[in-house]
Amino acid sequence: MMRSPLSHLAVAATLVCIAATPMESGSLSLRDGSRLWFDGTSTIRAWRCTADKIDATLHSPDSAVIANTLEGKKVAGTVQVDFPVATLECKNGTMNEHMAKALKATAFTTIRFTMHSYELTKGSAVSGTLHGTLQLSGKTLPISVPVTFGAAADGGLRVTGKVPVQMTDWDVKPPTLMMGTIRVGPVVTVHFDLQLQQGRAVAAQ
Repeated sequence: MMRSPLSHLAVAATLVCIAATPMESGSLSLRDGSRLWFDGTSTIRAWRCTADKIDATLHSPDSAVIANTLEGKKVAGTVQVDFPVATLECKNGTMNEHMAKALKATAFTTIRFTMHSYELTKGSAVSGTLHGTLQLSGKTLPISVPVTFGAAADGGLRVTGKVPVQMTDWDVKPPTLMMGTIRVGPVVTVHFDLQLQQGRAVAAQ
């Protein structure tokens, strides 16, 4: 029996919905309170810059991605974290300007981490390592980021960690101030404390 065009359309629409549902069901979004910041050194004092806006895309075909992660079970998925260079806030106008210049913020507006694979270990806490790339100042290099997973309020997932970044590896010249008398150290430590919940990925700011 030949089906009508309407029947074929209905079947196609159903298949599209089935294909799309698993990925959406595993999407995670950032909650308010998620933070990302950089700690660095200089010839006179330590300094800190914060990322006042974070855009994250976290998808998995596993609808129980939070529960499985907290049990130390690996799930398939993708992770991408972006933040605009222009939103870095160092609590010092001169430092803001020099940091933006060093990171070539006009030409390369976004810093991006993309995960390609990861490892999990369950001990007293669930920890792991995210393997991916960091796109910074127009250059993309591999990077491994140690993380710790924990439960957050209302069934959420908390991801914390820190990783040192040698700015010169990404061809970033550490800023200098006061006619070169103040020099920023070449290594910054990236810290993050991300609060995730089930649902469509959104921007946190």
